[in-house]
Amino acid sequence: MTNKEYKIAVFAGDGVGPEIMNEAIKVLKVVTDKKNISISLKDGLIGGSAYDVFGTPFPDQSLNLALESDSVLLGAVGGPKWEGLDYSLRPERALLGLREKLGLYANLRPVVVFDELVDASPLKKNLVQGIDIMILRELTGDVYFGKPRGV
Repeated sequence: MTNKEYKIAVFAGDGVGPEIMNEAIKVLKVVTDKKNISISLKDGLIGGSAYDVFGTPFPDQSLNLALESDSVLLGAVGGPKWEGLDYSLRPERALLGLREKLGLYANLRPVVVFDELVDASPLKKNLVQGIDIMILRELTGDVYFGKPRGV
């Protein structure tokens, strides 16, 4: 293995984000210890938690942390507490800023239905059994970066 230490920006975010992030970090540390990979974790604020402190969902401090890191670990953003905010200040806007500034253009969404869970699906068994596909979701179109036009 290399002696490189990988810098990871950790944005726990809002709602269940911090709880999920605590568990994700435990898993990450087990894997990195087992594979002898050196990591440095730095926490930052994003979404509603950033708005509460800085008055913006994606402050410069968070952008700089993300840009200086090798990767970003992101929890969840948003929640009922911030629903009344102006569109430009909503916690979800942080995701758009992060995607734009890091040049991210796609999400990869794996879809796997495990045999043990086939009966939990509202779809017919023969339609979901054995599904193992990848959804590629493009992130740079108007639906993400355009201005809301109403319904």
